[in-house]
Amino acid sequence: MGQRSGHQERSKKLEMTQSETMKTKAVVQNNEEASEELNPRKQRLTSVFGVADLKNGAVGLYNIGLSCCLNSVLQVFLMNIYFTRILRRITVPPRAAQKRNVLYQMLLLLEKMQCGKQKAVSPMDLASCLSAYRVKLFATHDAAQLFLTLWNLMKMQMEKPELVKELTDLYTICIQEHLACQKCSLETKRKSSMLILPLSMLDSNSHMLKTLEDCLQHFFHPVELTDHNMCLCEQCGKRTPFLQSMKLVHLPHSLTIHLKRFCFEKSAYIHKLNNNLPFPQDLDFNVILTENQCQADNNEKAGWQYELFAVVAHSGSTSFGHYCAYIRSLTELKWYCFNDSHVCQVSWDDVKTTYGHSSLHLGETAYLLIYMKKHLE
Repeated sequence: MGQRSGHQERSKKLEMTQSETMKTKAVVQNNEEASEELNPRKQRLTSVFGVADLKNGAVGLYNIGLSCCLNSVLQVFLMNIYFTRILRRITVPPRAAQKRNVLYQMLLLLEKMQCGKQKAVSPMDLASCLSAYRVKLFATHDAAQLFLTLWNLMKMQMEKPELVKELTDLYTICIQEHLACQKCSLETKRKSSMLILPLSMLDSNSHMLKTLEDCLQHFFHPVELTDHNMCLCEQCGKRTPFLQSMKLVHLPHSLTIHLKRFCFEKSAYIHKLNNNLPFPQDLDFNVILTENQCQADNNEKAGWQYELFAVVAHSGSTSFGHYCAYIRSLTELKWYCFNDSHVCQVSWDDVKTTYGHSSLHLGETAYLLIYMKKHLE
């Protein structure tokens, strides 16, 4: 949706060969090990990630012109140490292809952010790279769509099969769709994958749902397909009413939820729902969903406990607005607000201001919620 423009800043182009990248990692690791004694939590994380990944500090990104949406989505990726562990192991492309390689440009941006000398850096090189793939510069974007576009570009350009699998496992949700004919009881099942769980904030009667848990229950609630929504039944040989239901099969380590605040009215006019919708810090799908809404074994369900990692918030209307990101550092366990180049530490009470309120027509509201699986090894 709409955004407000920010200051443009020119940045020197950074070119780094594979050997230089490895050298930078070594310097970062040596400096970190020499400068501090790791506490028990960091020691455990270091055994999985290495010291370089634990330096994902709170560094801002300059607004280069309507880039607040891109900046917010990038921060969500780059503050996720489970993602940067994958990013650091990519194959460095040939020099001629480096400017058009999204993964490599993201790696260079991450390295620049972790130098520790600046409070903010420019994402211009990455933004220019993305423009070659129809992600326009100086244009407004929708955060959910931009998240999907970035993820798919990264997967497409990732050469190592093991990294493709890790990226897929980190973000992919698996759902099983059930369709049952109401005339002959013919039932079909189909598994599908998604990167974002899209949740309506309205029930079937267009009434506002009250909590995130209500939205999740509504998504998995069976729906009767009648009238113009009827499906063709192969057994009946005609279009008949069907009962459609969704069952949860698998949840990823990093779960992305899209609160569908922008919706169509009957007049085809898009409007924004600013209504209050509380979301918890801790989310347990075993408590929220019924047995009939799940298609998973006990081992899978044991990992369905989550804690909130990030909120991408939108303020404004459908025609203009601004994005920022609230992210909880996985190493410091502190909340930060990333508002382009301005970054500050905030409290959980500050994050809760993104719940929304119907009287605040241009107020800041949560748009994307990213939950991280608890006890992730």
